[in-house]
Amino acid sequence: MNSQIATAPPRTLDTVTFEKPSVEDGAAMWELVNNSTLDTNSPYKYIMMCEFFAETCVVAKENNKVVGFVTAFIPPERQDAVFVWQIGVDSSQRGKGLASRLLEELINREGCSNVRYVEATVTPSNKASQSLFRKLARTHHTKCKVTECFSKDLFPGDEHEEELNFRIGPLKK
Repeated sequence: MNSQIATAPPRTLDTVTFEKPSVEDGAAMWELVNNSTLDTNSPYKYIMMCEFFAETCVVAKENNKVVGFVTAFIPPERQDAVFVWQIGVDSSQRGKGLASRLLEELINREGCSNVRYVEATVTPSNKASQSLFRKLARTHHTKCKVTECFSKDLFPGDEHEEELNFRIGPLKK
């Protein structure tokens, strides 16, 4: 007996589709980051996230080209939270609300059905990400609690700022 897993078709908004990433999307995600001011991770990180955390990652594509993504995971010790590792948006899509749409797609995924909190770490100078997560809280009529997470002295060298933890929730589903 053959069993097949049903997958939902990609969701479309305007000319952008929102999909689960495939390992083939990993290189495009890495290239998007490499052409931005985001913290660069190895290409392996993006391929690995697409393979092992596809349920909690989203790619946005326009004409089959990756124009945005969110990588996230559910921490084993906090099953009611999804931790957003990184959000990337191509310069051609900035100012169109794509990052917010990626977050909404993420929290509405079946893999996040038990998620009541969105968490992320953000540096004090990253005003765009701070605004994004505060907007998510306002949109969902909930709290955005900011606490210290990783102090500057944990990072090698003098180039990395501290990381603040943003915790948005509880989300009502």
